[in-house]
Amino acid sequence: MANTFNKTKEDVKNLGTDIKKDARDMGQQAMDKAKDFASNVGDRAREAAAGAQHVAGEVASNIGHKAEDATSAVGGGMKSLAGQVRDHGPREGILGGATSAVADTLEKGGRYLQEEGLSGIGEDLTGLIRRNPIPALLVGIGVGFLLARATSSRS
Repeated sequence: MANTFNKTKEDVKNLGTDIKKDARDMGQQAMDKAKDFASNVGDRAREAAAGAQHVAGEVASNIGHKAEDATSAVGGGMKSLAGQVRDHGPREGILGGATSAVADTLEKGGRYLQEEGLSGIGEDLTGLIRRNPIPALLVGIGVGFLLARATSSRS
């Protein structure tokens, strides 16, 4: 009987060791699966972010191209308007000189918009501000004041 008891005790001890080992293995497998899952989620999130970044870049590029196209179209419209002012305005006297000056200015402005576009305007404006920082600051303050006055509600 004692021999059977020792054998049963040893069997229970081995069974406990086996259960402990199986539990450890199952825990390790669960951790490995969780790591794989987290890695896959991270990879997919990075892929989605990269895709969204790519789409946003394309959209921004398309908007930039459309803005440049619109600027060029405005320049063409200004040149066309200059031609109409010349055709329909007076040609002699003080009004003729004014008409010619307006038409020339419209034509030059239209050509500038067509050739330079928004990027050229931005570069020219940056250069102007760098050459004249104090007047640019004062103009900015003045424009801000006028915008504040125009948008404030009067009680």
